[in-house]
Order: sequence, then structure tokens, then C-alpha cells
Amino acid sequence: MTREAYHRAIKNLQDEVLTMGDMVAIAIKESVESLRLRDMEASEKVIKNDAHINKKRFDIEEKCIFLIATQQPMAVDLRTLASILSMVTDLERMGDHAEGIAKINLMMCEGPPVKPLIDIPKMSEIALSMLTRCLKAFVDRDVEAARAICHVDDDVDALHDRIYKELLMMMIANPKIIPEATYLTWVSHNLERIADRVTNIAERVVYMVTGKMEEMNVSRY
Repeated sequence: MTREAYHRAIKNLQDEVLTMGDMVAIAIKESVESLRLRDMEASEKVIKNDAHINKKRFDIEEKCIFLIATQQPMAVDLRTLASILSMVTDLERMGDHAEGIAKINLMMCEGPPVKPLIDIPKMSEIALSMLTRCLKAFVDRDVEAARAICHVDDDVDALHDRIYKELLMMMIANPKIIPEATYLTWVSHNLERIADRVTNIAERVVYMVTGKMEEMNVSRY
């Protein structure tokens, strides 16, 4: 492989990561929207499409491993490939969390949720914004932008904490809603984990650029 072809291969991998990020963002958005609308068909579509996200992860991993094995990259290139391997794992797990939300919608009884979906869509919006900004920081090699994203995770954690407490009080007041309320706590937890995984990706962006491992996913909550 010529050096030109080698660098083009790394650029193509970066583009594939962005494509996978778009796939995951769509899954998150559609899973929460299907819950909000109680749209079972939309949830089933999210569940079915998760296989495409998984395949994209494996394809990217195979290409990364091939380049590492055959080209023996050094310094920045090696960190880039190692970071991509980690990023696609987190992206794939985010897809699993979106799939989990879709499955929860199918498990819930018919009718509206026991609690109006106000904070859960907010969590989704923040997490999606974090993901978009994180992928841009990856492309731009922007360390400061990556670090800033991690601070936003506290907002998602605060919403998760509020949802959990509100639902707990509702369950204490009316034990009959425990199953349905529990489902919503699971949804909130999935979104909180999605935001955590975005911060993992942000940490890899910092490592890719600086060569230093930094743990930034430390929440106040």
C-alpha cells in the first residue's frame, strides 16, 4: 500500500465513524420519538436497524486492525486507529441503548406514560447535541471542544436524577403504577448511559491529539 493510499484509508475510516455516528443519532432520536408517540412500528424499526449499526462497527474494526497489522503505524496514526477502535465500541453500545428504549416502548401498556415525557426528551436532545459536537471535535482534532462536552454530561445526570426521584415518589403514592414507572426509569438510565459514552469518545479525541489519557467523565451527581 502506498503512503497516499494509506492516508486515504485512514481518512475513509474517519468518514465511516461519522456515518456510524449519524446512524446512532437517528436511532436515539427515533427511539425516544417512538416512545413519545407510543408508535410501535417505529420502535420495531429501531430494533431492526440496530443490526446495521453492529455491522458498521465490525467493518470499521476489521479495517483498523488490517491497517495496524500491515502498515505498522506510528505516533499520531496509531493513536488515531486505536481511538477509532474504542469510539466505534461506544457508538455501538449507544445504539444498543437506543434499541433498549425501543424495546421498553413495546413492553409498556397501551396509552400514555404515567408521567408526561418532558425531561426524557430533554435528556435525548442534550445527549444528541453532545454526540454531534463530539464527532465534530473528532474531525477538527479540537481538544478544548472535546473537554467542554464532558461538562454537559452533568446536565443529563441532573435530569436523570430528577426523573428518578419524581417517579419514585409517584410509585410510593400509587403502587399500581410501579411497572410502568419502572420502565420510564429504565429509559432515563439508557439516555444517561448514552451521554456517558459520548464523554468516553471525547476522552479518546483528547488522547488521539495529545497522546495523554484523561478521565473526564466524572459527574457531580
